[in-house]
Amino acid sequence: MKFDEFAFLNQQLAAMLKSGIPLESALRKVCAGMGRRRWRKEFERLEADLREGVPLEKALERRKFPELYKQMVKLAARTSNLPAILTLAADHYQKNGFLWMRLKGLMVYPVIVLAVSLGLSVLLGVQGRRLAGAMGETQNHLDTYFQAGSMMPVCVLGALAVMVLLLLVLPSWRAALRWMLPGFKEAHLARLGSSLQLLLASGADLPGALGLMRRLESGNRIARDLSLWEDKLSSGVARVSAENLKTRAIPPLFFWLVNSEGEDIGAGFGRAAEIFYRRAAYKTDLLLNAALPVTILALGLVIIIQLFSTAELILKLPLGIFDLLQYL
Repeated sequence: MKFDEFAFLNQQLAAMLKSGIPLESALRKVCAGMGRRRWRKEFERLEADLREGVPLEKALERRKFPELYKQMVKLAARTSNLPAILTLAADHYQKNGFLWMRLKGLMVYPVIVLAVSLGLSVLLGVQGRRLAGAMGETQNHLDTYFQAGSMMPVCVLGALAVMVLLLLVLPSWRAALRWMLPGFKEAHLARLGSSLQLLLASGADLPGALGLMRRLESGNRIARDLSLWEDKLSSGVARVSAENLKTRAIPPLFFWLVNSEGEDIGAGFGRAAEIFYRRAAYKTDLLLNAALPVTILALGLVIIIQLFSTAELILKLPLGIFDLLQYL
């Protein structure tokens, strides 16, 4: 989802609703200025349903909006607090979009280096095999050399490429890796805190908000922690911590920040979201500054290894310079 575009649309809707424009008219005006953007059809269909008398909750269920957004708007509509909630939602999606865009950008450098290194290694390996095939009297020696020297980077880089492909196609792998890479865990916790703050501001109670987030995080290791949190609340425990929950994904700092605001749990979630957002942004900036030089050094190292292996082999061949140039 394009978070920045979605956030901008909700900012426009909130501003129009605050000025007294009805929701149907506000949706129509927003759609008129959208051009051919991705979300135009969804908002147009929502406006058409409302114009025909379909209740907002039912109309939202038909649309391909994020599940959190649909539940939040439903709750806000019941409390007549829709403009304020849409403003908070816009801020939520804008921050998340900005952070996830930087985290995805962080992965671009290693992927580019992997692709270039793999291509270069395959090219040099193929050329080495061709050279080995042209030297009948040293065939065994050359085969052994290229398998151990020139083709080894191809195998290593190929294995890394397979792992990257598996991460792209297997959601469970991506979910597990998200809690291991610097910046990704903090970004996920920031989104969790912001989402829970939004749901509470929309009118949801804490058990209901936790239950919704647990369903949205199904298959993720954070879902277990949210389930334990729900169980503690249902047993009558008002304040929870990482110690009495024995959480795996949610750190003690998150609970401390939530509890630091006293009875205002929503403000506590907002504070936790802000702290972890800043930590994620800091780690992302740090890694982005280090990614470019590290990836350039890695690519240079691969090139040097390949060229050194090829040069060493050429010097050991029982050929004259003229014969080698003639072959090349």
